[in-house]
Amino acid sequence: MTSPRSRTLYLFASAAPPVFDLAQVVEAAQGDGGWNVCVGLTPTAARWIEGGLEGGLGGLEALTGHPVRSEYKLPGEPDAWPPADAILFAPATFNSLNSWALGLTSSFVVGVAAEAIGKGIPTVTVPCVNAAYARHRQFDRSVEELREQGVVVLYGEGGFIPNPAGSGVPKGYPWGVALGAVEGVVSGRRNPTRSTASGDA
Repeated sequence: MTSPRSRTLYLFASAAPPVFDLAQVVEAAQGDGGWNVCVGLTPTAARWIEGGLEGGLGGLEALTGHPVRSEYKLPGEPDAWPPADAILFAPATFNSLNSWALGLTSSFVVGVAAEAIGKGIPTVTVPCVNAAYARHRQFDRSVEELREQGVVVLYGEGGFIPNPAGSGVPKGYPWGVALGAVEGVVSGRRNPTRSTASGDA
């Protein structure tokens, strides 16, 4: 259980290999940034974590002091998380990023991230796609759409560079750059509108 912190970061992730770094990322955000971290996952990412990360979802819950969420809450259920001061969506897969840009909110984390645009929540995302997916025309369109709506997309020089299809786990996923970008967008907004985790969609 973490001690109370004044700022809350929603750390969202979809199913790509860097999702297995989440425990270390939570600890870095808590220690360096003093963030109160809430972890949200796509359903597939939640299955990956439960089956492939030491401690599984329970380990992340113990580390953050909050439930890990991968589904929308039922009508009438109270919010399980405090309001967000910022969102980091990383890794964001081809499917998640395109769904977000197109406003397709079947996934809880995509729905909250889409809602955050309208609420003015400082949001950073780091894609995780291979070069074959990156050549699909919709991917560049989605990156530009999110950027035009105020999302910081760390893709290209200084961010995520796609690896060739079939080459295995991407090396050097830019977690440090991502956390630094979160600090940058928060410090650049004096009175950001605060989000809730209601996930109404």
